[in-house]
Amino acid sequence: MKKQYKENVIPYMMQKFSYKNVMQVPKLDKIVLNVGMAEGATDIKILDSALEELAIITGQKGVVTRAKKSIANFKLRKGVPIGCKVTLRKDRMYEFLERFISFGLPRIRDFRGISRKHFDGRGNYTVGITEQLIFPEINYDKILKMHGISVTFVTTSKIDEEAFELLKAFGMPFAKVS
Repeated sequence: MKKQYKENVIPYMMQKFSYKNVMQVPKLDKIVLNVGMAEGATDIKILDSALEELAIITGQKGVVTRAKKSIANFKLRKGVPIGCKVTLRKDRMYEFLERFISFGLPRIRDFRGISRKHFDGRGNYTVGITEQLIFPEINYDKILKMHGISVTFVTTSKIDEEAFELLKAFGMPFAKVS
């Protein structure tokens, strides 16, 4: 993917947005995988299982995220573990992107492309995966609980249109707008 970025994506983006310098072309900065587990506050085994699954998917150990403040309505105390995340950069990021596009997304049931609506206004794109089984590395028999994964693609782009074209040039299968 890194080679594809240098050979195909940069010339495409320079022509599309008429950049004068290669350094103006937006690039993929990092990919963040996040799992929110409310049950992690009461059952640490579920959180450890999710952390282990993230490590299998990404090839990198994750970090436990904790509650920043107490919320009485959710029976949540400050500092209680509520999820886990992994931040991928450089070679691992491109390796994960390739596996996500080639193997992960096609395994989603009734897949017709991912929505274009999930850009945040600053050139970042987040896609929610409803179950971790779309990744072929996960063994179905060893799963304690089904959970979703939020995958955020952080780009150096300042506007969503550039980020959309960048991800599309990488081969991200966006849904057709009708």
